[in-house]
Amino acid sequence: MDNDEKLEDDFSEEETGSDELLAADDLRLPESADILVRLHAVRAWLERQRKEATLDVGRAALALQEAMESPVEELRPRRRAMREGDSFTARLNAAQQALRKAQERLSAYEEAQSLLEDCVAHTSGQRVLVEYYLTLEELLTGSGYALPSQETTPDTDSPWYDVMLEVMQRIEHVTTPQEEE
Repeated sequence: MDNDEKLEDDFSEEETGSDELLAADDLRLPESADILVRLHAVRAWLERQRKEATLDVGRAALALQEAMESPVEELRPRRRAMREGDSFTARLNAAQQALRKAQERLSAYEEAQSLLEDCVAHTSGQRVLVEYYLTLEELLTGSGYALPSQETTPDTDSPWYDVMLEVMQRIEHVTTPQEEE
């Protein structure tokens, strides 16, 4: 391994460590933190959330596969088989629902990442996270959802809605100066 490869490996390890720190849920940035650090913190957090959502999709797909493969024995008495068939159907439906929700969360994180990159491309300087926040807010209200500060929306049991609110909360967390304890 030559020196250039060593430096490249050291840099990527440092960047990965930095991303992990910036993606931490309990991140506390000083009031003097640069906008680029704040932006990087949002990006790193979004990437971590996307990776976790990808894992959740895989787990849900595996659970669905296992539910589909679980045998329903036909040799049991009729009533018991019917109850177990209902149980099989319920497990299968629950596994399908879990997979659908996991896929919606993953899709929402990918959409949020794309929106952030659009804001970065079209906004300069200090306003990028403000514009991103306003874009998410507009997206929620344009999709018929109320913001948490407003009255509740009839159907807020949506993985997409939950993810967008989480992203907005992350932006607030990263951009709001933390009080000293």
